[in-house]
Amino acid sequence: MGQSPPLTPMSAAQRVEQALGYLEGRWKLVILFQLFGGKVLRFSELERAIPAISQKMLTQQLRQMEQDGMVRRIVYPEVPPRVEYCLTDWGQALCPTLDSLLTWAEGRDLAAKPSE
Repeated sequence: MGQSPPLTPMSAAQRVEQALGYLEGRWKLVILFQLFGGKVLRFSELERAIPAISQKMLTQQLRQMEQDGMVRRIVYPEVPPRVEYCLTDWGQALCPTLDSLLTWAEGRDLAAKPSE
């Protein structure tokens, strides 16, 4: 495997924009946080954990995340069928980045508060 060419400000911005595109969608981050930590959840468990999401929207978001390689869908040949979802290694690797983003956002909140 060859090395990537050095990033320029423009190519770096494009790569980050592409990465953020994987997270676009109202519910993708919520789904990720439900699955972080190696959790394996059935579709119905995700539905209960995110009560404001419709079944159709949950299905769409999970399909997109599966196509992007963040989520793994596991179908068991049972009657009725059992379907479980978990993060791929690549999806789980996003956790520290989102933790850093949370810490970064908290820094803004602290900086915005007037000192006493």
